[in-house]
This record gives sequence, structure tokens and C-alpha cells, in this order.
Amino acid sequence: MNERPGERQLSVVIPVYNEADNVGKLYAQLRSVLNSLGRSWEVIFVDDGSTDGTFAQLKALYQRQSPAAEGGRLRVLRFRRNFGKAAALAAGFEAAQGEVVLTMDGDLQDDPQEIPKFLRQLEEGFDLVSGWKKQRRDPFSKRWPSRVFNWAVSLLTGLSLHDLNCGFKAYRREVIQRLQARLYGELHRYIPVLAHAQGYRVGEIVVAHRPRQRGRSKYGWERFLRGFLDLLTVILLTRYATRPLHFFGGTGLLVFLAGLGINLYLTVLWFLHYRPIGTRPLLMLGVLLMILGVQLISIGLIGEMIVSRDEPRRKIYVIEKRLE
Repeated sequence: MNERPGERQLSVVIPVYNEADNVGKLYAQLRSVLNSLGRSWEVIFVDDGSTDGTFAQLKALYQRQSPAAEGGRLRVLRFRRNFGKAAALAAGFEAAQGEVVLTMDGDLQDDPQEIPKFLRQLEEGFDLVSGWKKQRRDPFSKRWPSRVFNWAVSLLTGLSLHDLNCGFKAYRREVIQRLQARLYGELHRYIPVLAHAQGYRVGEIVVAHRPRQRGRSKYGWERFLRGFLDLLTVILLTRYATRPLHFFGGTGLLVFLAGLGINLYLTVLWFLHYRPIGTRPLLMLGVLLMILGVQLISIGLIGEMIVSRDEPRRKIYVIEKRLE
């Protein structure tokens, strides 16, 4: 990035939920790596409504820090309740002041020693660099659904990444400023797809992945299902965000024409004296398809009206406390 030491600040955003046993050790590792880079830095922990002692641990770390001696500082945001990882990342992105923003998980499975590799990739011209946990230290029950998920996303979006779910990523500030308003639901996992659709250069590097030593995974089958449902949202946002009528209207027109074709066929039969047709299930299907087609076209028109207003999305999280 051709900068003098300390000229540009790095921000590391870490969403955490019930990671009281991990945050202290993670911050110590991060501080050691970041101090060695010769740049000003900040670490932002976003406590996503933890119910254990996570916030108490973070508060103690905050009170013990000495940023003047280290060239960096710790900041902590605490949500009033659990709003989800996407909301935590959005809050961290909004608070971040660095020209380069990194994200990582708070469970100690991401190795801070990998941070210089991300920075080198950004220096090569990438706008977003995503980690690939090639040797993943997770049970098979988590690995194989992730592989299916990544294959499906690559096929449907045109962006080929091996590990879309990896939380270890690096961004240029411009990217997060552009995309943070779209982070809700489970859309945080699709940030590379959204960035790619905006024309940003997305890269991927292999990163070390450590086995979880403390705490338990927050990943469950319900998140896997929600991720696939949000994939439909991403396809709509990346391909039809400014022209929803092309998506709903095109589908609606096909459905309407199918229903119309069925009813025309039955009309011909009626004129050829193949009566009655009113008791045929095919007639009900034709009418239903025509009604459904009109409804889909109407939804597309309503979507066009909403897009034309272009109102900013409201925040979906509430910050209870700030330590900064």
C-alpha cells in the first residue's frame, strides 16, 4: 500500500458471543502481532449480548490498556441483546477508523499471525481478501455442509471462493463503507459476493485454522438453512436490486402465459364439443397460474416503487455501552 510506518491505521473487528475464556488470550496475541507491524491500530470487540462473563473480561482489558505506549488501542461495544453476527459486524464497521479493516472470529481458531499475509494481498491490488481454512479443524458434520454451501454459492453467483463462511477477512475502507448498510440476517457471509457485484477485486488466501480449545461452537443447522435462504436475497440484491420487475415480472409473465396456454387449450376443446370442461382439474390449474402470474408482476411493480424511493436501511441493533 506504499505507506510510511504508522501512517495508516488498521482496525480489527471481532464479534463475540459467550467467549469469556478466549477474549483475553486473543487480544494478547493480536497486540503482539499488530505492534510488530509498525502501524497504528485498534481492536474493536463487539459483544453481541453475551450472557457469560465476556463483557467483564473485555472491560478489564480496556481498563488495563496503555495505548500511548503501544501505538494502538482497544475499543468495546456491547449490544443490549443478541442481534446476530451481521449486526455485530455492521456496528464494528461503523465504528472502525482504519483505512484497512480486518475481521476475525473470537474463538481463537483464527491465528493473528496470518494478518501480514492479508496486508500483502491488499498491497497487490485486491479490495477484499477472504481466508480459506484449507485444513479445517472442525468436525465432519460442519465441514461437509460448508462445502456444499460454497459450491452452490459459487455456481449461482459466479464468484469462486473455497470458504465463504470464513470470518477471517481484510477489507479496504471503501468496501465496508459501501456495504455495511446491507448487513442483516445472515448476509455477512455474502460480503465477498456483494463486493464482487459492485466491481471490487476479491481475492482469497489459505490461512491456518486452529482447533477450538474453549467454549462451544455457535453454528447449528438452523444457520445453515438461513444461509441458503439468504442466498436468494443476495441473488436478488446483486442481479436485480435496481430492477426488481425483471425478476418478479419475468417469472410472473412465464407463469401467466402457462396458465393462459392451459385455458386456451381447454377453450379449444370446448368449441370442439369436448364438454364439460368446468369439472377438470386442469381448468383450476390454468386459472391459478394466471392469478399467480398477475400477483408476481404486481410484486415487481411494487418493488420498482420501493427502489425508486431509495430510503436508507434503519439500524437493526442497539448498543448499550461503549468503551473507547
